[in-house]
Amino acid sequence: MHSDVSNPRNPPVVVAVNGSRIGPVLVDLAAAEAALYRAPLLIVHVWPGRYTGAYRGRGAVASRADAQRLLDLSASRARLVRADTPVTTELFDGGAATLLTETSRSARLLVLGHRDESCARPTWGSTTAYLAHHSACPLMIYRGAAPPQGPVVVAVSARPEGDATLGYAFARAALVDAPLVAMHMWMRPGAEDGIPPAVRPGAYVEEQAAAEKALAEALAGWTARFPDVAVERLVVNDSDMEYTVGRALRRGRLMVAGIGLSGSFAEILCSAREALAGVRRTSPIVLIPRMVVAADTVATSSRAMSAAVHRTPASRTSWARVAGRGVQQR
Repeated sequence: MHSDVSNPRNPPVVVAVNGSRIGPVLVDLAAAEAALYRAPLLIVHVWPGRYTGAYRGRGAVASRADAQRLLDLSASRARLVRADTPVTTELFDGGAATLLTETSRSARLLVLGHRDESCARPTWGSTTAYLAHHSACPLMIYRGAAPPQGPVVVAVSARPEGDATLGYAFARAALVDAPLVAMHMWMRPGAEDGIPPAVRPGAYVEEQAAAEKALAEALAGWTARFPDVAVERLVVNDSDMEYTVGRALRRGRLMVAGIGLSGSFAEILCSAREALAGVRRTSPIVLIPRMVVAADTVATSSRAMSAAVHRTPASRTSWARVAGRGVQQR
């Protein structure tokens, strides 16, 4: 079924299915997202039958009829899960990365998954990795079962272009009535160039204080706009960031981050997995492109705004403890 995905008034949540084992879970997740935002759901599949590019798979290619059958089954599942959500489908023909990037230009949210091989290849897969750097709309990446409770975690760059990321995170926390953990990383002198930092007495305390000030300034406008969202601040240096991100992904219900200038933070998220079990059991990740206008990312229904409630400190998770060594005093 062809659908119009260009309605600017209420753009759809788009989910891409490819016949993998996590396909049904992706459909359920995308249907829940569409219902949350009162948006239509568009289920797409890219049939590679006539694709001859560099990323063509080596295995047998399903027929076009099988591809359409996959879409029909996925749509039936979505309608069972969320009967009140409009569901349509779209069958594409060609390269998945290019076609999904184009689809993202008129979507509210694009939902993708990771590889099926969770232990041997801790990556998102070529299509998801490409969209992580090129999607025009927020990109949600599913990586396994997420805690039903827990905070929304946002990685804060403390730069003006990070406003869209913060806006999305605050609006999401208000929408689902969750606390927000704002996590900011500071770079030690010389770290970006790979130079071992020269440590002088008191330098760590000064750097941490500067990072905390930058984080507070970045949050000020959004905390005023969303006064009922309980916010906890967390600052870590670059050497502790990967460890802290891994723990945050396992404790929070959602991780929100900007795609960024270099994409280095997206790479940290891509490689994060459950270290002990060797499998992915982390919260979904939402990557926000820089070109998203902050005012658009925070558009929420009146229902979302009224759902936010004041929380007492006792009801909040202490992320200074959750993050572990990432916030130890030096």
